[in-house]
Amino acid sequence: MRTILGVRLQDHPDRALQRHWNVVQIGLFLLPFSAFLGGVALLVTSLDIWRRQGKFLIRQPLNLGFAALGVWLLFTACVAFDRENAFLGLFNFLPFFIVFPALGGLIQTSDQLRRIAWTLVLTSIPVTLIGFGQLYLSWGGHPSLLWGLIEWTIAPTGNPPGRMASVFTYANVLASYFVMVFVLGLGLWVEAKRQTRLWYFLGSVMAIDAIALILTNSRNAWAIALLACLAFALYQGWRWIVGIVAAVAGVMLGAAFAPLPFQTWFRVVVPAFFWARLNDQMYQDRPVAQLRSTQWKFAWSLTQQRPLTGWGLRNFTQLYDAQMHYWLGHPHNLLLMMSAEAGIPAALLLYGLVGWVMAQGVLALRTLNGDRLIYFTFLMAFAACTLFSFLDITLFDARINTLGWVLLAGIWGVANQSIRDVNKRIVNANATDQN
Repeated sequence: MRTILGVRLQDHPDRALQRHWNVVQIGLFLLPFSAFLGGVALLVTSLDIWRRQGKFLIRQPLNLGFAALGVWLLFTACVAFDRENAFLGLFNFLPFFIVFPALGGLIQTSDQLRRIAWTLVLTSIPVTLIGFGQLYLSWGGHPSLLWGLIEWTIAPTGNPPGRMASVFTYANVLASYFVMVFVLGLGLWVEAKRQTRLWYFLGSVMAIDAIALILTNSRNAWAIALLACLAFALYQGWRWIVGIVAAVAGVMLGAAFAPLPFQTWFRVVVPAFFWARLNDQMYQDRPVAQLRSTQWKFAWSLTQQRPLTGWGLRNFTQLYDAQMHYWLGHPHNLLLMMSAEAGIPAALLLYGLVGWVMAQGVLALRTLNGDRLIYFTFLMAFAACTLFSFLDITLFDARINTLGWVLLAGIWGVANQSIRDVNKRIVNANATDQN
């Protein structure tokens, strides 16, 4: 029996792909703790799938689109302001143009989506516990496991100080991780409502994940988590939940932005930890160059100067430093970063291809026979990932980048299988009518 830490690996509907699915399950289990072990497992599996099914995969229009985007990014690197950094930046994109089509063919069923969700939710438990230890027990250092294959950088009291970062180095990166995991856990929790023990277990996991998400002190993550709760409540028809979410959001916004005396009333029930973070009073001494509005204006000015090819991937940092005399890793908006660094065509093509997958996913949601909730959960988890990218960019962490592409591949793979099932039913119905 194939097991990992006592958990049985799931069977694949196609026995020829069983080995590949086993490796992917193990890779996803390892991914939050090691970008190398988890990433290599997924990449090697994807390359073998390409070896077996390459002719079929390359004929799909969507995959041709990603291939065209890859070629264009290579061209922009050749004409970049700093070519060395631009070519290094390709590693944040090109490997995933290989992984996405392969996993899209490997993931075919809702049960596989459920296994992915369970794997990520369960592995979030040690991530959360390490984060609590970091904040409250001053855990820190550079632990190394398995001869250096697993290495973490854990800053005592968090990074920045007071904000949980756990094994993800920086608080906003951890927040992006928890946004995805929180949505996946929420879907599993709603699905388990008739299984009492499982429901309570998942509720407990969701509670500690939610606390950890709050402790990342990411306004972006807070807002997306509330929107996710609202989306699930609307999907399930739970109007009372909609009311509670709206009330919580209204009170928090009131405490942060309402005029006097209403502001004072709201602050009686809302801790300063929330309202001072929302209206930025917690960090009033930030330099102008650190403000997102400043970064976005600069990124757009770069786009206007080189609208077709951009300045090259990973070139924003040095250009911003030269102009503003302030080091910044990215402009905190993926769309603006792509247009500034790779040109408007690349930005539109990337968002167009991803948007097409999401559109097909929404259409597939209507045709699925049962198991719609887990598919809806994946749609919401990737939507949360996308929303996060409009106010921050976390794809430079290979683990977060990989998780986003895995979610998208799951959506595309099940949508494709749903289309094939519908076509089979139509063919069978026509054959029956002719007989």
